[in-house]
Amino acid sequence: MRLLVFARAPVPGQAKTRLVPALGTEGAARLHGRLVRRALEAASASQAGSVELWCAPDCGHGFLRECGRDFDCRLQAQPDGDLGQRMRVALESGLPAVLLGSDAPGLTAGTVSAAAAALGGGSDCVLVPALDGGYVLIGLGVPAPRLFEGIGWGGSEVLDQTRRHCAQLGLRLVELPPCPDIDRPEDLVHCPPELLRGLTLAP
Repeated sequence: MRLLVFARAPVPGQAKTRLVPALGTEGAARLHGRLVRRALEAASASQAGSVELWCAPDCGHGFLRECGRDFDCRLQAQPDGDLGQRMRVALESGLPAVLLGSDAPGLTAGTVSAAAAALGGGSDCVLVPALDGGYVLIGLGVPAPRLFEGIGWGGSEVLDQTRRHCAQLGLRLVELPPCPDIDRPEDLVHCPPELLRGLTLAP
């Protein structure tokens, strides 16, 4: 089983830009770095498979290389394309695989283990819904390139569109309990206090 964490380098002004009004560019980047490490901790602690960090825009940033050393995970550069194309290529590089985003601190080792177990038990696809209409984890046991086509990435219909695609493709889908992700200032209420320590919140 492959466990893939998708992450962008924590460059101020380029990472978590929608949180800048609440945290500033430096604060948003620092929080992003903490979230990435949190996701890697969950994947590693699950002991459900080998961990890979899929990096954007490439693997050259010092933070990403440090994560590779700290978590003994392989670094891979995310391919070109929209989010769906990048996830498809990463997942289908070797199935079964579980891919988790780096913006959902509520994803635990138990969640990752449950996702891996669902695939091991014969499910074709496993999802952890987000609260905003997307999802924060997807796992695949079989190739399904069309699953990622025609999705309005970043919108509120991503989860429903993916469910419909699963049904149309005849994929056996398992959904685990939903988990909030941290994208906008109003999402910070779902962020564990230790991840916000030392960051200045705008009034």
